[in-house]
Amino acid sequence: MSRKIAGFLMVLGVFMIFEWVNLGFNLADGRRTSFYVVHGVLIAVNVLIGIVLGLIGWKGLRRARGG
Repeated sequence: MSRKIAGFLMVLGVFMIFEWVNLGFNLADGRRTSFYVVHGVLIAVNVLIGIVLGLIGWKGLRRARGG
């Protein structure tokens, strides 16, 4: 994996985590419970995907540097 792709994956992972956590904090409208359950699952899954992408990018960056 090139350094460019590894860096992109790391930035994408950080962005996904930031964006979905920010969405979670903005969901305070007093809606029904099902709305919060669905969005909570979406947030959890996307934060997990962001973490995985960040780790893949981190490992790719370390390998590209030779470490």
